[in-house]
Amino acid sequence: MSTAISRTRRTPTSRPPTDYSVLLKAVQQAGLMNRRYTYYAIKSSVLVTVVLIIGAGVVVLGNSWWQLLLAALLGLVFGQFGFLGHDAAHRQIFVSGKANHRAGLVLGTLVSGMSLAWWNGKHNKHHQAPNQIDKDPDIDPKVLHFYPVPPKPGRTRLAAFLRAQQGWLFFPLLTLEGVNLHIQSLITSFGGRSGKRQPVEMSLLLLRWTAYLTLLLLVLDLGTAAAFLGVQLAVVGLYLGCTFAPNHKGMPVLAADARIDFLRRQVLMSRNIISSRLTTFAMGGLNYQIEHHLFPSMPRPNLRRAQRIIKPFCLENSVTYTETTLLRSYGIVVRHLNKVGLAGRDPFDCPVVATLRPRV
Repeated sequence: MSTAISRTRRTPTSRPPTDYSVLLKAVQQAGLMNRRYTYYAIKSSVLVTVVLIIGAGVVVLGNSWWQLLLAALLGLVFGQFGFLGHDAAHRQIFVSGKANHRAGLVLGTLVSGMSLAWWNGKHNKHHQAPNQIDKDPDIDPKVLHFYPVPPKPGRTRLAAFLRAQQGWLFFPLLTLEGVNLHIQSLITSFGGRSGKRQPVEMSLLLLRWTAYLTLLLLVLDLGTAAAFLGVQLAVVGLYLGCTFAPNHKGMPVLAADARIDFLRRQVLMSRNIISSRLTTFAMGGLNYQIEHHLFPSMPRPNLRRAQRIIKPFCLENSVTYTETTLLRSYGIVVRHLNKVGLAGRDPFDCPVVATLRPRV
């Protein structure tokens, strides 16, 4: 049942409450910002146990290509640890900021291998301005273009073709995202980009990679070990990419100088996935993307209950609340990327447009 939301009576000297402040009060009164220590303790313990079982399985199975099944499973488990690191970075697990930071270092950096400093710097900018040009790093035009960008001079026909088909390339490219995440983490931790090193992260990453690679090389030959690592990285990249992609890709993109209030900025640029408990587990709670963006520090298991308050509130205040199924969201992403790719083509390179252009 949705919680009734009422605006406080305005006094002559008081400011009128904003939509977000009204919503925040309702969420707080429902106790949805309270920590969920038991949930996170059980989830972390189960995942640690699964990692130990996989490690034991690697040793018992020995030098066999069946190890690749364990590699794929390990990729999924590391993805789940990535979600826990994400929760810690948003201060969802503990009240104390220091405790969350330490949890993020253990869960996100030591286990899953992602730099907390890199993640915080990048992800916080995304939350501040989702889908806003020049402010959201997640839509910066790099390998893929998420909004029309004029083609670079001297671009080859092959580059133009690939950009026009980028929607179909999106999911295959996600298999490389795991490698990219680790590279960015190492660069940030060792001060390669900012010049500011992260000594604790450096130590944790060195410990993680030393233990991981040593185990593989002690049990497997070089070729099998390389295949194991490749499969694990491909699976974790595809898994995380398929989880984050539906949330904002294909939603409205704001101009760099656009101004919009906080509630609408977060709701209108985000998309929810119609979910079951299985979907919520698989996506680490990010299927409730609207709720997460409105209240980033809300513990993950409270997001489902928060939707019962937030969705009716948005509808009552004429704020579009977007949700769809997971498969449909992937179709939206592919079509959007292809449309953007075609929009960025030079029309003189398009034979169809050339035939329709009047002759002079």
